[in-house]
Amino acid sequence: MNFAWPWLFALLPLPWILKRLLPAIKQQGSSLRLPFFNRITLLQNNSHPLNVRHIASSLLFAIGWIALVCAIARPQFIGEPIAQQRNARDVMLAVDLSGSMQAQDMELAGRPVDRLQVIKSMMGPFIERRVGDRIGLILFGSQAFLQAPLTQDTRTINQYLQTSQIRLAGPETAIGDAIALSLKTLKDSPAESRVLILLTDGSNTAGEIEPEKILPLAKQNQLKIHTIGIGGEERIIRDFFGSRRQNPAADLDEALLNLIAEQTGGQYFRARNPQELEKIYQLLDQLEPIEADQQWFYPVEALYFWPLSIFLISLFFNLLFERRRQNV
Repeated sequence: MNFAWPWLFALLPLPWILKRLLPAIKQQGSSLRLPFFNRITLLQNNSHPLNVRHIASSLLFAIGWIALVCAIARPQFIGEPIAQQRNARDVMLAVDLSGSMQAQDMELAGRPVDRLQVIKSMMGPFIERRVGDRIGLILFGSQAFLQAPLTQDTRTINQYLQTSQIRLAGPETAIGDAIALSLKTLKDSPAESRVLILLTDGSNTAGEIEPEKILPLAKQNQLKIHTIGIGGEERIIRDFFGSRRQNPAADLDEALLNLIAEQTGGQYFRARNPQELEKIYQLLDQLEPIEADQQWFYPVEALYFWPLSIFLISLFFNLLFERRRQNV
């Protein structure tokens, strides 16, 4: 606890100073001279009720004055410091849920899994590391929709991602609509940096907006787009008819993803397996570093009402004693 205006304690001796400097009030009136008055005073000095009331009144005045000075000096309790990180970056995640994401051309823990499962597994830790940034989530297929608005609650964003399902937004891929929705969400953002991380395994096959047409507007609004192409490596499959090449990522439009990243100041990444995807997330942490500077907030609770209450109580009893003295 401390006082906001401790210099006001200089007012404590003010009543004593005024009593010493100002002349006493002289009351004029008729009186009767008694030669034995001094003896009566000495006998009753320690037992007269008026004397006790005078001492009590003086004590209450002293307590009340000290309490009043304490109140106007603004006592306050300062709590433990709370770290607050300055919001320097808004990050939108746009995840492809089209039908092609069900291709099981990647492995986790030695077993084949679909592409969306790999994204969930790798992106979860990346999201929860973004402490201090606001994260939003867009899911897209044949159309794009905002699954979660910008928030610093990274745990909730990760939960939304983990519960997403393939074909939830339709079987096709509307990359242009996903970028347009991201731009609409981030347009009025006060953050110093606006970033979109777009993950897809295909090309733009649906939607009302062509990706190339929205890029100038994204650049104008300083939206940086990092694109990640998902899809397994080319493999040679041998069967009864001989060997043939299989490219699981044949539908991936790398030229478009490169163009999107280049036009907006971002980078394009190719993820052929979970290990590459994890390295991409680590690289994104470096490209878009988490805000390290912290601001400390000290919660302040005002306590002036306690000494003010003591002052009001002492004032009440002082007035009560004064009224009784006048009635004696």
